[in-house]
Amino acid sequence: MGSVAGGALARAVTRAGGLGLIGAGYADGRTILQEFQAAQGERVGIGFITWDLAQRPERLTAALQQKPALVQLSFGDAEPYLSEIKRAGALIALQVQTLDAALRAAELGADIIVAQGSEAGGHGAARGLFSLLPAIVDRVTPLPVVAAGGVADGRGLIAALALGASGVLLGTRFVATQEALASSAAKAEIVAASGDATLRTRVFDIVRGIDWPAPYTGRALQNQFTQRWHGRERELQEALALEAPRYAEATRAEQFETALIWSGEGCDLIQDVPPAGELVRRIVAEARAASAHVASL
Repeated sequence: MGSVAGGALARAVTRAGGLGLIGAGYADGRTILQEFQAAQGERVGIGFITWDLAQRPERLTAALQQKPALVQLSFGDAEPYLSEIKRAGALIALQVQTLDAALRAAELGADIIVAQGSEAGGHGAARGLFSLLPAIVDRVTPLPVVAAGGVADGRGLIAALALGASGVLLGTRFVATQEALASSAAKAEIVAASGDATLRTRVFDIVRGIDWPAPYTGRALQNQFTQRWHGRERELQEALALEAPRYAEATRAEQFETALIWSGEGCDLIQDVPPAGELVRRIVAEARAASAHVASL
C-alpha cells in the first residue's frame, strides 16, 4: 500500500471505527510527514518494508516523532527496530507469511501478528491464508492475530474471525476508495479485474530496479508486460537498458498494458469506489449479515 494508503485514507478508516495505516513504502521522511499531516491528528498507524529500513532507518525515526498508534513491519528482520518503537509508545504489529516467522514474532514481543496469505496483493510469499491463519492462532494464543490476504468484504471478516483471528487487514479493497492515492484509472482497472487475472511475479521489481529478497514476490494484475517477461526474468535483467526507460514512461502515462497495478485475488469482490468510511461500515454490516446466516444453518 506504499504510495496508495496516505493520511487521508488512514484518517477516514479510523474515523469509521477501524485503524487506518499510512503505507510508507519507499517514501522519504518528508513525504511521511506530509501524510501524517493529511491525517489531521487522527489516531493512525504506519507500515514499513523492514528490509528497506536497514538502508534508511531515519524514516522510522521521522514517523515515530508523529506519535503513530501502531507501527507495522513486514518482510525482514524486525528486531533492530523494536526498542525504538516501544520507547515511542507505539504498538508493534509484525506481518508474517510462515508459522516459523509467527513464532519468532511472538518471541520478539509483537503486540499483534498479521498472518498474510499468498492471496494478498503486492508483496508476500507462498502459503494460503485459510490454512496459515488457524495454524498461527493455535501456536501464539492469546496474542492477537490479524488476517490479511484476499479479504475484501464482510464475509471475509467473519471467515477470519471463525478461524481465530482478532481482526482483518485489508489492502486491495481500500485501493478502490475515494481517498486512496491511486489514480482513477488504476482504481477502475481493479474494479474491472478478476482474481484469475492476477499472478505473483518478480518482473515489476526487476524493471523498477528494486532488489526484493527471496522468498517475496508481488501479486499484480497480469498485462502485456507480464505476458512477455514472467518466466524470463534473466532475459529481462539483460534487457533493462531498453526496458526500464520504456516501463518508466508507461508508468508516467498510466499505460496499464505495461505499468504495474498491485492487486490481490479479492478483486472479484470489488465493484465500486466508495468513500473509505462508507466501506468500513458496509463491511461491518455484511459481517453481521453473514454471521446471522451462519447461525441460521
